[in-house]
Order: sequence, then C-alpha cells, then structure tokens
Amino acid sequence: MSLVTVGSVAFDAIETPFGKTDKIIGGAGTYIAFSSSYFMEKQNIVSVVGEDFPQEMLDKLKTRGVNLEGLQIKQGEKTFFWSGKYNNDMNSRDTLVTELNVLEHFDPIIPESYQGCDYLMLGNLSPQVQLSVIERLTERPKLIAMDTMNFWMDIAMDDLKKTLKEIDILIINDEEARQLSGEYSLVKAAKAIRAMGPKYLIIKKGEHGALLFHESKVFFAPALPLEEVFDPTGAGDTFAGGFMGYIASTDDYSFENMKRAIIAGSAMASFCVEQFGTEKLENLSKQDIENRITEFVKLTDFDMVQTV
Repeated sequence: MSLVTVGSVAFDAIETPFGKTDKIIGGAGTYIAFSSSYFMEKQNIVSVVGEDFPQEMLDKLKTRGVNLEGLQIKQGEKTFFWSGKYNNDMNSRDTLVTELNVLEHFDPIIPESYQGCDYLMLGNLSPQVQLSVIERLTERPKLIAMDTMNFWMDIAMDDLKKTLKEIDILIINDEEARQLSGEYSLVKAAKAIRAMGPKYLIIKKGEHGALLFHESKVFFAPALPLEEVFDPTGAGDTFAGGFMGYIASTDDYSFENMKRAIIAGSAMASFCVEQFGTEKLENLSKQDIENRITEFVKLTDFDMVQTV
C-alpha cells in the first residue's frame, strides 16, 4: 500500500525547561515521514526546502524508505524556520520567530509516480494548498487524513471548510476542536465537526491521550505517563505519522483497526517527546516500538469483578 505525505520540511530552534537547541530539523512532513516509516517500507513525501537544507538529513529520510521525488529544492532560497519557547507546564509555548521563506509560495507538485496512492496524509499547511493536492490527484485515495490549526481558523475559515468537505479524517487538538465547532463539550464539538465533512475525527489531548469519533462510536486512548518530557515539538505530527503508517501498512480503515492505529500513533509520539527534534525517531528498533505498544495496552487491560 502507498502513502503520500504532504507537509513542511523545516528548521526549528527550541527552548524548553530542559534545555535549548540551535537550528535543528523539524517540520510536520519530516515528523510524519519518520514516524510512518517504521510501519511501511516505502512512502512518498511532497514538500519544499531551500538550498540551505542539509543533504545529510535527506539521506536519512531516504534510508528510512522515504521517496523524495516530490520534494522541491529551491536554489537561492531558504528553508522554512520556526523558533519557540515552551513554558514550564510544557503544554503552552510562545513563538519567537517564524520565517516562511520557501513555504510562502509553496505550490505542491505531485509526481506521476505518486498518482494512484492508496492513502494521503495532509500535514498542517494552508487549506488552499491541502485542497490543491486533493484536486491534483487523478484518483481519490482510499482514505484522506488532514491536520490543521487555529491559525487557519482565524484567517482562512471559508477555505478550511471547503477542504473539510473533501477529507475522511481530521486530526486536531482539543483547543482547535472547540474553536472550529464553537462547542466546549468535545462530544458536541465532534458532532458539529463531522457535520462539516470528515467521517472520522481524532481529538488529541496531549498528555491526556486521544479521542476517536465516528458516527455514534467513541474510543479513548490514554497517554503513556513518562518520567521526562524534553520536547513536545512534533508530537502531534509523529502521532499522525504512526496512525497513518499503521493504517496503510494493514490496509484496513475500519473503526476497530483505527483503534489499533491510535495506539501505534500514541506510542510513536511518546518516543518523540523524549529527545529534541527528530533525534529519537531516527534510531528506533522494531523491538522498541513493540515494547512501547505493549505498555500502552497494559494501561487499560484489567478484569472487572461483578459486585452488583
């Protein structure tokens, strides 16, 4: 099965209570690709970087089986750059610098070899760009998943609603779900958002887990309690990559299999936050992932004794 990921490949500079970095590799597309690569031998990415992007990181992506034919390298231009500082609770952050650079006029090009893909993951980009990718595919994929954020709700709500009508799964956090729907209750929010188009909705709640909604069904997956969280950057994208990688590798998008995919995505996100940037995601073993998934399963595995 084939997966196409569309998302930023970028530079980040991060400061948390545990330390700070100079420029390191980031971007939604990067995190999604690394994460999903542990479930799929081959996948495809659509993105753009400047001539300043290191060949070493491109080689690492290739080593993980990521096809870079759809990655544009703009000579004489710079890669997207974001810098942020996390507060002590690690749930909120302040953006210090945003330099769009090559991303400002990103026009996604879909190589012929990507056409006919089975699964499509649209990382957080403008809804116009996300919709253009869908329109440029000659065949509709089996499943289209999409991430977005409150920034696009603030400045491009009409375009966002157009794109939502064309997708199957929306992946957002609880704050974004409330803003998009206008509802505080996440159950009511899910119903309102699914009426906009997506058949499925995943609401990420950070250290409190994730919710999956479809019709009248709801599934909740807890987050794994960790001793230390060094850097939450990219955790949501890593979750999405693990989720879509698992779905694509099993070629099963039933609600029951999505439950398993939620656990797979949660396991990958738990690795991501343990080190800065993509560092932890670059060197995992199959056994590491299997052990972490087992830990998640144990969180909710119990026997109930009937006493009533």
